[in-house]
Amino acid sequence: MSASPPSASSSSASSSASPPSSSAPLKRTPLHALHLELGARMVPFGGYEMPVQYPGGILAEHEHTRTSAGLFDVSHMGQIRLLGADADAALETLVPQDIVGLPLLKQRYAFFTNEQGGLLDDLMVTRREADLFLIVNAACKAQDLAHLQARIGSRCVVQPLPDQALLALQGPRAVTALARLDPAVDALAFMTGSYFTLAGAACFVTRSGYTGEDGFEISVRADQAEALARALLAQPEVAPIGLGARDTLRLEAGLCLYGHDITPETTPVEAGLTWAIQKVRRPGGERAGGYPGAERIGRELADGPARVRVGLVGQERVPVREGAPLLGADGMPVGRVTSGSLGPTVGRPVALGYVPRELSAAGTSLLAEVRGKRVPMTVTALPFRPPGYKR
Repeated sequence: MSASPPSASSSSASSSASPPSSSAPLKRTPLHALHLELGARMVPFGGYEMPVQYPGGILAEHEHTRTSAGLFDVSHMGQIRLLGADADAALETLVPQDIVGLPLLKQRYAFFTNEQGGLLDDLMVTRREADLFLIVNAACKAQDLAHLQARIGSRCVVQPLPDQALLALQGPRAVTALARLDPAVDALAFMTGSYFTLAGAACFVTRSGYTGEDGFEISVRADQAEALARALLAQPEVAPIGLGARDTLRLEAGLCLYGHDITPETTPVEAGLTWAIQKVRRPGGERAGGYPGAERIGRELADGPARVRVGLVGQERVPVREGAPLLGADGMPVGRVTSGSLGPTVGRPVALGYVPRELSAAGTSLLAEVRGKRVPMTVTALPFRPPGYKR
């Protein structure tokens, strides 16, 4: 799902792009026919057939989202309800976040950890009147559901929501477009949710996203999703956006992609996600520990990790992709790139990667090896561009 600075939303919680096995048929979202009608190029993603781009192309879609409003189909993500009076305390046994203290209709970025302190998945959690509403990554949703049922299913009801679709409307003019369907959405603050009727459909909407821009994520019944998507696309600000631009947008925002920038071998401290661990859950806090990997995470919070995730800006116009080795000034290997692309808005190659802590200061010069050539890179603070969230 997401993340970097404390302001980062994840939801759209990143979705791993790991392809399904060749024997598994690709699933389709409720908007599949609409994507084809709009001329989308479809690709496998997280077990689904998803639009990577529309005829205008990735760069145009990226720019449109940065300046106006883009509509993303993120129905491949998993939606889950936790019901019961003990649901919040139960969930805290699986994540290092403050769920018990989460106010009504507020949303929080969280992550499941394993016994070694690694990240099993990142997710979004919203407290609603009758439940905790979770959004998890597409490629992880089956394992997440099994994890929840096995670990806390005796303490609360774990209910998947396969009949719900999920749309993301992102960009500085997203609120203008959505407010035409229901003016009350303008009152939502960042990382807050509520119920609205949009184009005749009952929806749960949060002001959040995965682009670094203001925007909304809309949970709607699958059989009403296409009508809602068409109503949104009828707004002059809105254009359909595929996964290609979603990736360049989240990268410029410094947000992690699960399965790439964060994995079961990555701790949240290494990944720079310590902002998402509230004081009450840290060592010395009122409800410290009690989740998998708490000992290692607590130790790294106190002493610092051996390696850390950093932002990197290329000094030449050579895109540096995932997997590229990172070298120190002496030419010795020091790490690797986990995400990388040309940043359309910042106008330079940008990347995320892991390096030893002593090489993580902004301004540090490194080299990336790209097809046998050494490309100069500079460590920089994240995000690569200022966020546009509504506070």
